[in-house]
Amino acid sequence: MELAYRFTNGLGRALLGALGARVHVSGEANLPTAGPVILAANHVAYPDFVFVEKGAVRRGRYVRFLTRYDAWVPGPPAWFLTRMRHVPVDRQAPAAAYLTARRLLGEGEAVGIFPEAGISYSFTVRALMPGVAALARETGAPVVPVAIWGSQRIWSVGVPEPSPELTRGRRVDVRFGTPFRVGPDEDLTAVTTELGHRLTAMVEELQRMPEHRPRPGEYAAWYPAHLGGHAPTTDLAARHDVLPKNAVSPTWGPGQRAGATCASGPAGPPPR
Repeated sequence: MELAYRFTNGLGRALLGALGARVHVSGEANLPTAGPVILAANHVAYPDFVFVEKGAVRRGRYVRFLTRYDAWVPGPPAWFLTRMRHVPVDRQAPAAAYLTARRLLGEGEAVGIFPEAGISYSFTVRALMPGVAALARETGAPVVPVAIWGSQRIWSVGVPEPSPELTRGRRVDVRFGTPFRVGPDEDLTAVTTELGHRLTAMVEELQRMPEHRPRPGEYAAWYPAHLGGHAPTTDLAARHDVLPKNAVSPTWGPGQRAGATCASGPAGPPPR
């Protein structure tokens, strides 16, 4: 049943080998080797799912990712995505994706979700969708927070959008955090807020590693402003962080406060 996934993983390994990417995985023992589990990862680059899966496969898990529905391009892409049991998400009608993810968890699968519902231009954890909390509360599946950092230097967002960076030897860190469960009576907003704080702490721990810090005097558009980089601040990035209305506004990360509101749409490009 997993031939398509194994073939795709092989292509991914070949691509990473061609790039000379140095992928460091830590905390993989936190990912159960069997049974339903939700992987909730931050999102800093287009190929993040490749790196999360590279860590998960060490535990023998094939992750079923919730993915933008427009990735189902007719032809080989759609064929492989369907056979790998990934889940298309239409933001205008998300109920179908939720029900499919719930069914997969009921079958004992590992379901991967990027609850930011997109890439943050500030490279901090932006507002989160409550779907992770809802699925965990309904199914009882544990949630494993996943932090990823370094992939943004390969291919990520920008204004204007940059081309993929093919510099060899980039380091990418993937860290699996401590699992937690959501009780049947827990508040979804409170759980999502706690997830935001957990992901922020994990991501900032990776960002502060000497291997990931910019060199002295380096212009680092790929590094968060509050840590000394030149990525847009969270306020400027919010101009591009278009999110559904039910996203939980951040009280985590730099410059955030309780009651902050989500941006409703773009209002101009942030400086790079």
